[in-house]
Amino acid sequence: MTRETWASRVGFILAAVGSAVGLGNIWRFPWMTAENGGSAFLVVYLLIVLGVGVPGLLAAFIIGRRSNRNPVGAFKSLKGSRGWTVLGVLCVVTSVVLMSFYSVVGGWILRYFVESFTGAYFADPGAHFEAISYGADAFAYQFVVLGASAIIVTAGVRRGIEASTKVMMPGILVLLVALAVWAAQQPNAVQGYEFYLGFDGAYLADNFFAVLGSAAGQALFTLSIGGGTMITYASYIDDDRSLPLDASAIAVLNLGIGILAGLVLFPLLFSFTAGPTAGGPGALFVGIAGAFANLPAGRLLGATFFLVVLLAAVTSLISMLEIPVSFLVDEFGLERSTATRGLLVLTVFTGALNAFSVDVFTLFADHLVDLLLILGLTGFMFYTAWVLGPDAVAEYRNGAGPLSRPLAAPWRYAIGTVFPAFLLFTLYSDVLSLAGLSPRTSTMVLLTLATAVPFVLFVRWSERDVRTTSAEAAD
Repeated sequence: MTRETWASRVGFILAAVGSAVGLGNIWRFPWMTAENGGSAFLVVYLLIVLGVGVPGLLAAFIIGRRSNRNPVGAFKSLKGSRGWTVLGVLCVVTSVVLMSFYSVVGGWILRYFVESFTGAYFADPGAHFEAISYGADAFAYQFVVLGASAIIVTAGVRRGIEASTKVMMPGILVLLVALAVWAAQQPNAVQGYEFYLGFDGAYLADNFFAVLGSAAGQALFTLSIGGGTMITYASYIDDDRSLPLDASAIAVLNLGIGILAGLVLFPLLFSFTAGPTAGGPGALFVGIAGAFANLPAGRLLGATFFLVVLLAAVTSLISMLEIPVSFLVDEFGLERSTATRGLLVLTVFTGALNAFSVDVFTLFADHLVDLLLILGLTGFMFYTAWVLGPDAVAEYRNGAGPLSRPLAAPWRYAIGTVFPAFLLFTLYSDVLSLAGLSPRTSTMVLLTLATAVPFVLFVRWSERDVRTTSAEAAD
């Protein structure tokens, strides 16, 4: 079976940005920012995206392009112990977890698009969202969104994923810019900007570990790294592409759209709701709906806005669905249509758990996904640096320009030491914060070192043992 590739570089970048942007930046980013002190969260998030996200994207790209396989197949086919296949399985599991709650949000958006024509949510946006967010109706709308995503994935990489994102992503960007201009003219826009952009050092100092964990999880969520999406998408890349250039472009575009989404939402939250945290996960719906309710052309604006956000949701869902689909196609030789239908049945079941239970949805969307993504990216970095090693450096340099090529070796050692240590530190801080504990920084550092150092030593020892056994067999 001939494996597909992207038709163009622009198509790949737009698909990757579509996966990264989606609801991660338009829905989850404003919610996470509001829940974590506004500007304090924004600063930490920016630093993590640029400092950790880009090197992490490169690690995922290298695994994907070098293997030309899905995450499970990648770790099977590349050098190293097959024990690393567990990391590929984690990617498939993470994608199902993501789709299970993400599709619920997609269903909310679809419903708001339909109801915009009647103004059903105008009278009391907060009460309306609370009434429709879970239950049989939420499940029905979720099913429609999952079905639309499955149709696109069934069409394939070029005719489905690439063709759809080339249309959807420019539309999302244009409308967000127009909405940001309009939001700046609302009565309490200045207060929204102060909360969002005015750095609050005191809040960050008092809540550092909680903000750090949320910012790291959000950075990984919006960039679609740690879950296998970028491994899968990179497996369709030609060998002459500059991976450092592509990773940087995706990160910058992702950041820009995320910041732009905040410039739309926070002026509206301060102008039309009780404050920045109004609505929690429903902040997008409560804030935006309240704004449209106060405009003469509110129904038309509402329908247009939620249509574009729906397109953003679908661009992300198709990237999540592509992970297990590519796994079934590559490893078991299934037809793409058969694999997609089977996974649609699975995600409808797991998605129903989220659609009918606010507790399950909160567990998946606010905590579980962050931990899975951090674990996944930590594994990608360790594997790329210490198992692929020189092969990773060669893959990095393949197609890279004169400016980025000399950075290959420093990048390798950074993703093998500093960055995974940071991610482990974040993981521990997040878990302990959820448990209600406030550990000292020195304790966190000791926990991180006690995990990272023995693991790296074990990986290096096992790789040396494999090389020795192979040499003896050759003799």
